[in-house]
Amino acid sequence: MILIFGGTTEGRIVSSVLDESGKEYYYSTKGAFQEVDLVHGERVSGAMTHEVMRDFIREKDIRLVVDAAHPFAAVLHKTIGEVTAELGIPVLRYERKYSERTGKVIECESYEEMIKKLEAQPCRRLLALTGVNTIAPLKPFWEKHESFFRILDRDDSREKAEAAGFPFSHIRYFHEGEDQALFDEIQPDAVITKESGESGFFEEKIAPALAAGVPVYMITRPALPEHYEYVYGPVGLRKAVERLCPDFFPLKTGFTTGSTATAATAAALHALLHEGEVLTEAAILLPSGEEVKLPVERVEKTELGYKAMARKYSGDDPDVTHLTEICSEVVLTTEHEGIRFLQGEGVGVVTLPGLGLEIGGPAINKTPRAMMETIVRRHYPTGGVDITVSIPAGRELASKTFNPRLGIIDGISVVGTSGVVKPFSSEAFVASIVRQADVAVALGADTIVINSGAKSEKYLKSAFPELPFQSFVQYGNFIGETLEKLALLSIPKIYMGIMLGKAVKLAEGNLDTHSRKVVMNKDFMHQMATDSGCSEAAHTLIDGLTLARELWTGLSPDDLERFMLRVLDACYEAAAKLVPKSELSLLLIDDDGNIRYTYPHDFLDKR
Repeated sequence: MILIFGGTTEGRIVSSVLDESGKEYYYSTKGAFQEVDLVHGERVSGAMTHEVMRDFIREKDIRLVVDAAHPFAAVLHKTIGEVTAELGIPVLRYERKYSERTGKVIECESYEEMIKKLEAQPCRRLLALTGVNTIAPLKPFWEKHESFFRILDRDDSREKAEAAGFPFSHIRYFHEGEDQALFDEIQPDAVITKESGESGFFEEKIAPALAAGVPVYMITRPALPEHYEYVYGPVGLRKAVERLCPDFFPLKTGFTTGSTATAATAAALHALLHEGEVLTEAAILLPSGEEVKLPVERVEKTELGYKAMARKYSGDDPDVTHLTEICSEVVLTTEHEGIRFLQGEGVGVVTLPGLGLEIGGPAINKTPRAMMETIVRRHYPTGGVDITVSIPAGRELASKTFNPRLGIIDGISVVGTSGVVKPFSSEAFVASIVRQADVAVALGADTIVINSGAKSEKYLKSAFPELPFQSFVQYGNFIGETLEKLALLSIPKIYMGIMLGKAVKLAEGNLDTHSRKVVMNKDFMHQMATDSGCSEAAHTLIDGLTLARELWTGLSPDDLERFMLRVLDACYEAAAKLVPKSELSLLLIDDDGNIRYTYPHDFLDKR
C-alpha cells in the first residue's frame, strides 16, 4: 500500500499517476478544503503527529510514502522523515519546479532575518505574498510598519488572521492573474514571498515588483530529510514506484528508441567535453519538459569523438526493439555550425516523401532529433556537432516493423513522440498508422484502405489491385484512433475492411476492439437480430455461440443477410462521425477472404 501526503497541485498529479494502476492507496491532507478526484484512493484528513503517522503506516501496511505536500510544510516533512526512518520505509519526494536563483531577489533563511533586512532597507509599506501562516511570525514587523497580506478567501484563513490580531482592512484575497493590479493598488516599497516554485506562481508574484525596481525578499524553502528520493514528474514517479513497489503497477513502462538514443548521445557528449569521463546514467529532457535519467552501458573513444551505448527498455509493451542496443557517436566539427545527423549502421534510409524527413537521410524522426538537439545545446551551446545513431540489430529488426511500406530501407527508424512507452498502449501503433497515411498522401493517393491485419489486408489488396501498396494501412484494434488521425489528413475516400468478430464489437460502439477491452456481447447480438427481423433460429444460434465467425455458417441465407446488413449499418453509425469530411465505405470480409457485405450496400455494384 502507498501513502501520499498531498494537498497541492503535485498531490493531484501523484494521485492521477497511481490511479493508473487500479490499486488502492491513501491520500492524506491536513484539511479537507482541497478537492481531489480519487479513482482508487481513499482520502484521509487531519494532521498526523509522529505517533499517529507511525501507527497508521503500521496498521495499513504502508510500503512507500510519497511526499507531495507544500514545500513549506516543515513540520510535516520532519515528521515524515522521522517516522519513515524509524520504520525503514522509503520516501519519494514529488518535487515541483523552482526558478533559478539569479540574485534578483534577496534570499532569507528565516523570518527573523527577513525582518532585519526589511528594517535596514528601510521598508515602510510592505506587500506580503507569503500567506496567512506567516502573519504571526512577521508580527514584530507589521506592528510597526504598514503591511498588507494576501491570503486565501477561506474561513480558516480569516480565523488565523483574526487570531494574530491583524487588521482586516489590510487583508487582500488571492485571485489568480491579479498580481499586477494588487501591486498597483498597494504601491509597496518592498514585496516578500516564499520560494514557492512554478506551481506556486512564483514568477508571476514577483514580476510586477521587479519591473518597477522594488526590492523582493524571499524565504528560501526548508531542507528536506536526507533519505528522501526526489522525482520531478509523472514519468519519473511511475518508474520509481515500479522499482520500489514492483507489484503496484501490473505493467511496466519503458522509453522510446528516441529517448534511448538521446541518453546515448548525452553520455557520448559528456565524455567528449569532460576528458573521457564515463556516465552510467544520463539525464535527458522528455518532450513534456520532464527530466529523467536512463542507464548507459558503455562509453568508448572513437577516432574523432566518443560513442556511447544505451539499451532500449520497452517495459511490458510488446515492442520488437526491446533490449536492443542503441548507439550514438558524437563528434565536434568545424565543417558547419549546426547539429547534423548522419547515417549509422541499422538506422533506416528514407526513400519516400511524406515523413517530413530528407529523402536519402537517416530515418530519425523530428521528436527524437529535437530531443538530441536540446541535450546537446544544453551542454554545448554553439558550434558544429555530428551525431551518428546506430542500431547493430536494426536491419534484422526492420522486417518485423512497418518500415518497408513507409519506404524506409536498410534498418529501423528512431521514433517516439512522447519519449515514453506505455505498456500495451496504442501510441506507437497509431503513430505508425499516421506515418503510413502521410506517405500515401505524399504519393498522391486519394484512397486509404484500412484493415485489421495481414490476413484481411491480403484479401483487400486482391480486391483493389489498382491501388499502390502504400494505400493499405493496418489499424489492428485501434479503429477509433485510426479514423481520428485520418480525419486530420482529410483523406477523400476511406475503405475499411473488417472481419465479423471486430464488426459486432464496433457495431455496439466499441472503437477499441481488443479482447482486453471488450468481449462479444450476446445481448447486443440478440438486439441486432431482433431489429433486423431474424427468425427464432437465429436467436438460438446466438445463445450457443463461441465465436462470432460461427454466424457465417450457422445462419440461414435470409437471416444472414438481414443480420449482416444491420451490423454494417451500426458500424457505419459508429465510425462515420469520426471522419465527417471523408467518404467512408465498409467492407465485411468472411473467413475465406470474400467481401460478402458492404456499406453502402451497393458499393460493389457501383465500382
